[in-house]
Amino acid sequence: MRTMVAATDSWTDPDGFRTPAGEVHAWLPGTNQTLCGIPVKKAGLGRFSHVEWADVQPATGRDADRVSSVCHRCLAATGHRRDEKRWTRTNPRP
Repeated sequence: MRTMVAATDSWTDPDGFRTPAGEVHAWLPGTNQTLCGIPVKKAGLGRFSHVEWADVQPATGRDADRVSSVCHRCLAATGHRRDEKRWTRTNPRP
């Protein structure tokens, strides 16, 4: 099943599509809570079943224009690792 988005706010882009804004969470369609355990309806989150989780990542996503923060617990639940190294040591002792 594909991971979609639930967010605290929304906005309409210039093409007329409703896109997420504010804090975003990962959400599986057909469930009533985010991957981090927040109940979608009680928390007042909007569901975006047409926007995939990868599309709201600030570094690479096309729908991340107005995303202010990404839930760290949802990132972990989708496989992102906090201690993932972004660099590699090529020759430590020449």
